[in-house]
Amino acid sequence: MNHQIKVALAQIAPVWLDRAATTAKILNYLEKAADQGAELVVFGEALLPGYPFWLALLDGAAWNKKEVKELHRHYALNAVDIERGDLDEVCAFAKARKISIYLGIIEKPQDRGGHSLYASMVYINQAGEIKSVHRKLQPTYDERLTWSPGDGNGLVTHKLKDFTVSGLNCWENWMPLPRAAMYAQGTNLHVACWPGSDHNTKDITRFIAREGRCFVLSVSSLMTKNDFPKGTPYYDLLTANAPEFLTNGGSCIAGPDGEWIIEPQIGEEKLIFADLDLHRVYEERQNFDPVGHYSRPDVTQLYVNRERQSTVKLG
Repeated sequence: MNHQIKVALAQIAPVWLDRAATTAKILNYLEKAADQGAELVVFGEALLPGYPFWLALLDGAAWNKKEVKELHRHYALNAVDIERGDLDEVCAFAKARKISIYLGIIEKPQDRGGHSLYASMVYINQAGEIKSVHRKLQPTYDERLTWSPGDGNGLVTHKLKDFTVSGLNCWENWMPLPRAAMYAQGTNLHVACWPGSDHNTKDITRFIAREGRCFVLSVSSLMTKNDFPKGTPYYDLLTANAPEFLTNGGSCIAGPDGEWIIEPQIGEEKLIFADLDLHRVYEERQNFDPVGHYSRPDVTQLYVNRERQSTVKLG
């Protein structure tokens, strides 16, 4: 039954800006998902160790502001260094339970000097191997004050059973050309990861599914005012300015006809399960295939640079 797959969307809050504690929570939810037969488990954008909410709450654009710089330092110290082995436990779990994972992280990569931060989407296969690290191409709005722009290295798809899976971070899903790059590589199960909220997911999820004639899993994190750990720098300032819900979830699944399989789920930490059948994709591709019979490569083509970018090439 390789044309069928059970997926789980983990709509959870991080232990905000605490890498070790958030990793433990991720492993706990992975175990719950695996125990219920999930073969692919997906998590929201920047979940490990969390989204930079202080930028909106503490006037993040103010130049040389002490609070902002200190929170950025705290963020960097809790970011994920893949080369150091910060994802080894997650990879070991994937291998032991034979599940695949898409996980949103804040990456502190050594190949860019080890200090700047990237919103990255990591794919781990059922053998526990990291097969791609996609660094968000364009941080959105105030995210640019703490995240760096990525590159095209992670614009790849992966085989999972008979499915071809892909993933994009947040508003990258609104970018037509990265979407087209994934369609051209055969995606039929697309993962859109978000920091949260149904205002992000309620329109684009169904649109991508209908445009791409693919399944779309929109997975969101959750964050409430009570989710700020009391040991966080400037805790009192953050919570004084924070609304009750900073992100309300909104995780959902659309089918290849663009209709809901699961509508956006609001305000609750939980695992969301669905059983998907690849045969539905073939039905919907009969009348539209964006890179197959309904394309004109003799008229329009897309060039994708997938080289990992760096400021130095050492011989």
